[in-house]
Amino acid sequence: MITIWMAALALAGTAPAQTLPTHYEAGHFYATPETADGASLRLLVDTGGGGVAGMYWLSAKAVQRLGLKTGTCTVDGNALPVATPPAYRPGQQLPPSSGPCAGKLLVNPGPYPDDGQLGATYLGSRVWTFDYPRRQLRTEAGDWRPDPSAHRAPLGFQTDAHGKVVQHFPRIVVRIGGEPLNMLLDTGATAHPSASGKAATGIETVHGFGVTSYITTSTLERWHQAHPAWTMVEDGDDLMAPRFKARLIEVPAVEIAGWSVGPVWFTERPDQAFHGMMASLMDASPEGAIGANVLARFSMTIDYPHATAWFRCAGDCTAAARTRD
Repeated sequence: MITIWMAALALAGTAPAQTLPTHYEAGHFYATPETADGASLRLLVDTGGGGVAGMYWLSAKAVQRLGLKTGTCTVDGNALPVATPPAYRPGQQLPPSSGPCAGKLLVNPGPYPDDGQLGATYLGSRVWTFDYPRRQLRTEAGDWRPDPSAHRAPLGFQTDAHGKVVQHFPRIVVRIGGEPLNMLLDTGATAHPSASGKAATGIETVHGFGVTSYITTSTLERWHQAHPAWTMVEDGDDLMAPRFKARLIEVPAVEIAGWSVGPVWFTERPDQAFHGMMASLMDASPEGAIGANVLARFSMTIDYPHATAWFRCAGDCTAAARTRD
């Protein structure tokens, strides 16, 4: 136990807590550090987002704009395109990446609406607090301790045969309609509601985008059959249109970390999105994702080294009755 604790402290680091420069927009956190020469970045902070080898990533366009030195880093026989991070203004630095490409950032050649992303593999070596009420994002010190009023929730991560975490996509168990469900804990879950979806949910959007939680088609159908009184909206979200027009369903309550919140709207996603792709990256197949339309009620700390999340209620939530699965 002592060995595990010491290893966790080494991963989390001994540096003091740091509040990152952040812009909060319609439920999403964006890290917005400024470089020494005055350039600014906009990086989505996404616990359900991708990445490789412990690095955050920038788009190739952003790397070119900043004039960063590029190269490659070999991981498991694969040469990854990387760049040396820019020099940031004092107090604007991002915590350095860890892993085999320590001190580098990944270059993403594909098109992307923002400059880049702080995704799961980058976040996964530290303790992070998403303080939704204060709209602050912090990386905590190695001696961080949870607030006494916070509720604990164990997280699941995919590990190898030796118990080493190999994927940092967090699985959390929630209860909906009395049923426990495995879900991805996803700060980046994005909505683009249609006119009917926005009218039904009242969701806040910027340029049409907001936040949501996701549920698979098969579970949505099962909910609809078991609970016909739960409101459903056809073609409620067009983020994946025209190939997939998502329905919305409103559940009366979600129990998470011993708290009950609700009502909550869920956006439909094809089964394969979670039973296929995400299941291959997690320790158990999820039925969807819990996003910021739930998380915004909390100051949430994700302690990756200890596979635990802590939720401190900031309003519009109540302690859930104790249940046994």
